Amino acid sequence: MTEKQKKFLDVLFDEAQGDFLKAKRLAGYSENTPTRDVVASLEEEISTLVKKFLTNAGVKAAYTVNQIVDDPTIIGGKERLAAAKDLLDRGGFKATEKVEVTAKDPIFILPPKS
Repeated sequence: MTEKQKKFLDVLFDEAQGDFLKAKRLAGYSENTPTRDVVASLEEEISTLVKKFLTNAGVKAAYTVNQIVDDPTIIGGKERLAAAKDLLDRGGFKATEKVEVTAKDPIFILPPKS
């Protein structure tokens, strides 16, 4: 990875706040360098950093849910709860769903061994 690529990733999640064009400028790329080329060359790294970013945001979202549980009268609580839930879901912290499977005859017939 080049120094410009490292700088691009550093500023993308900081100063540029996710703006690819701004991150490209801050990293020192030429205006003639296509942004899509920079992004395409760092696709895996960006994906990994997005997952980390959402995980970190999940901590704040969990605290938000806790605050609303403690004080449901917080102004804008409904919207904050919805946003927190969405962040948690996207970060991989979805509520578990219980699936129950029942069968009339709980016997499984396996194919013959070959």
